[in-house]
Amino acid sequence: MTESSSAARPVPTALLWDMDGTIVDTEPYWMRAQEELVSSFGGTWSHEAAMTLVGSGLDRTARILQEHGVEMESQPIIELLSTRVMEQISERMPWRPGALELLTEAHDAGIPMALVTMSIGRMAQHVADHIPFPAFSTVVSADVVTMSKPHPEAYLTAAERLGIDIARAVAIEDSPTGVASAVASGATVVGVEHLLTLAGTDAHVVWPTLAGRGLAEVSAVLEGVHA
Repeated sequence: MTESSSAARPVPTALLWDMDGTIVDTEPYWMRAQEELVSSFGGTWSHEAAMTLVGSGLDRTARILQEHGVEMESQPIIELLSTRVMEQISERMPWRPGALELLTEAHDAGIPMALVTMSIGRMAQHVADHIPFPAFSTVVSADVVTMSKPHPEAYLTAAERLGIDIARAVAIEDSPTGVASAVASGATVVGVEHLLTLAGTDAHVVWPTLAGRGLAEVSAVLEGVHA
């Protein structure tokens, strides 16, 4: 590709980021917090059970934990799990490969970004505060939407807050649930596989990692979708 054609490539109107498993590898932290809570009530929690919750909203997580013997209301479960994960993040920030680099490049290029997560707001802000610059123009978390992913509400809310055309935005997701949400919103979707396969999803491209992927590669995906 010539330098002039590369320069003409359209850039996204915004990058819309999932958080858990996409920017940070917090899934092991959630699993540990879930196991601790179930065990405290004398129950048994398995890795297989935890995997069924990857990408799910916290309301569903609370319901499943209640089914495994946690005798607490949903909101206290959500608050307790979130606090435990935040404590672990404070001990070690588990960046996913290439995520901070792409966040930095997009920020330096002036591309608006939103954090779109089914974690609660204080948890999302805790992660955002560990990024060494103000990465996100807005944070859409579980406590500001009515419908969790895979419903598109969270991504549509992010686009509305940013004032952008979501059809020209790129969402980055790691789970089938998240991919379904972003696709339904009309965004171009980059799937980055982590704990779950994205084969068979409607992601416009699936990458094994963000390492070595920059704005040029993200823009090429958008260009391909709208060619």
